[in-house]
Amino acid sequence: MSSPKKISLDTPLLYSKLKLKHFLSEKALTSGHQEVKYLESKGLLLGNVREHATKLLTSGALASSLLISSPYPSILAKDLPTPPPISQSKETQESLISKMLSILPKEIKPLSTEQEVEISHLLFKTFGINAVPQLGSTRLNDVYGLIGAEQHLPRFPGDTISQHDEYQKSGITPGLGGWGYFAYSKSLMTEDLVKKEKYYIAVQTLYLPDWQKRLKFLSNFYKHRKMVVLNPYNGKAIVCVVADAGPAKWTGKHFGGSPEVMAYLQLNVGKQKGPVVLYFVDDPEDTVPLGPLQPR
Repeated sequence: MSSPKKISLDTPLLYSKLKLKHFLSEKALTSGHQEVKYLESKGLLLGNVREHATKLLTSGALASSLLISSPYPSILAKDLPTPPPISQSKETQESLISKMLSILPKEIKPLSTEQEVEISHLLFKTFGINAVPQLGSTRLNDVYGLIGAEQHLPRFPGDTISQHDEYQKSGITPGLGGWGYFAYSKSLMTEDLVKKEKYYIAVQTLYLPDWQKRLKFLSNFYKHRKMVVLNPYNGKAIVCVVADAGPAKWTGKHFGGSPEVMAYLQLNVGKQKGPVVLYFVDDPEDTVPLGPLQPR
């Protein structure tokens, strides 16, 4: 009798699948149980996916449990082959653009769960990051919408546009960002805080249906929350943090981007706006750096 065939596991890909399965399960749970939001408001987030993933990956049960019991077999349960290393080539960029445009609707509107999951898989396979449209019961009203150009934000008391390195013609806002100064003085500015202002985005937190009910929790949750912004028409993706609220609904825009963010996305010309996909970066150990992403 021949010995059983050994199964080679692509652990990063399986972790990505597990994370997406976790997202779908949480979405189903929170839609029917409002108590979950109450627990999260007390700081009790659902599960520690990374911890569970580590345990599962050390056992032989992961492959069967993940590939057999997925709620969306056409997306999650399909045994995808391990992708070859992706080079930073024109072909890679064109492939990403083609796949994104085949997933997204022709007009800007809410995405289906299947579309959101496909995009998560594509971001992982292309850039090697775990990006999801929802964390626990928390999500923005839109993950696909128009982003518009914003000015620089005051980083500390006395900050002026002349103290910003790039895109000084964009100006600086007369007021503070939604979460105030990045530091209480110029001497307290760190390289990390400089990057947070440089790569910041604005999101419409004030229009969340539970903003007032969960004000303290959501305010803390979104402050400098790490997110990835992708321009589906040129394949450029950049990791940013939430540092301001807006834009107003009457503008017709869903998100705002710093001068540096808009420049990298190549949306800082003409009307200075365009369609983007915006996802949470699931990075509890803070290993994903801010700034432009390159295909792995």
